[in-house]
Amino acid sequence: MKILLVYNPQAGNGRAKALLPEVESYLAGSGLITEILLTERAGHATELVATTDLSQYDALIASGGDGTLFEVINGYYRNERNRKPPIGLIPNGTGNAFMKDLGLHKSDWKKAIDTIVRAKTRALDVGRFETQGEVHYFLNIVGMGFVTDVAEAATPLKWMGNGAYTAATLKKLIGLKSQRYEIEVDGKTLKRDGVFVEVANSRFTGTTFLMAPKAKLDDGLLDLVLLNNISRLKLLRLFTSIYDGSHINYPEIEYIQGKKIRVTEERPGKLIPDGEVMGSTPVSFECLHRDIEFLWPDDEYQSN
Repeated sequence: MKILLVYNPQAGNGRAKALLPEVESYLAGSGLITEILLTERAGHATELVATTDLSQYDALIASGGDGTLFEVINGYYRNERNRKPPIGLIPNGTGNAFMKDLGLHKSDWKKAIDTIVRAKTRALDVGRFETQGEVHYFLNIVGMGFVTDVAEAATPLKWMGNGAYTAATLKKLIGLKSQRYEIEVDGKTLKRDGVFVEVANSRFTGTTFLMAPKAKLDDGLLDLVLLNNISRLKLLRLFTSIYDGSHINYPEIEYIQGKKIRVTEERPGKLIPDGEVMGSTPVSFECLHRDIEFLWPDDEYQSN
């Protein structure tokens, strides 16, 4: 089996670079023929995948955080070759939310490689969104509003690991403001005063937050989680409930599923797809049903 490994050595605050010799050794010991492309900057993974002849490989593997996987997915869709292999993941970033849907933990890079060797695939939905005249693709979640403010504040705190998101939330809570949203879901229009909107394909964000507990990766639907106007104190209580998904029971939360979604903010703000801050509202979403093949653990195949 020949694989192309797109590897971000800066992932996990540089821990990925130190881990690379062990990863290479385990790949070789597993019988995989591996070609490695190292990323050098933001957006580089997308460029590498978009311009590589993927037809010569049996699998395309992303190794880094959620941002690396996001870039690989976008390069995959920009690649004009007719034959493209299934995609896989070796997690080693600061934030690896998508690995949770695979039943993996941050230290499970060997288990991730074992999954690649077994070559069992699952057809997954892919989210497509259009912003500022550009089209992008995602497997995980795109956030707007307060969650984007938190993500920007968490970037210089990534040395704290998962605690970066908690610290950033507390910091941004002081200046919390709601705003007017207009949201269209499959032709039905909602107008709300809200704090944030998340459009999810998978369940987790920020590694440990179970933002969209009803999300399924192959149901042909995107899950919209809208937090309507709420006090700072109650938001702080709600924040702790996102760890287990019970936040969706709060009356201020609306949880809606749909195939096509459009979000407009009164004060246009940035988006955060899969941990990367980019684009802005208004933004349109569409679910591409079972559009890619992903290398998937046997024991998790029926549980998502």
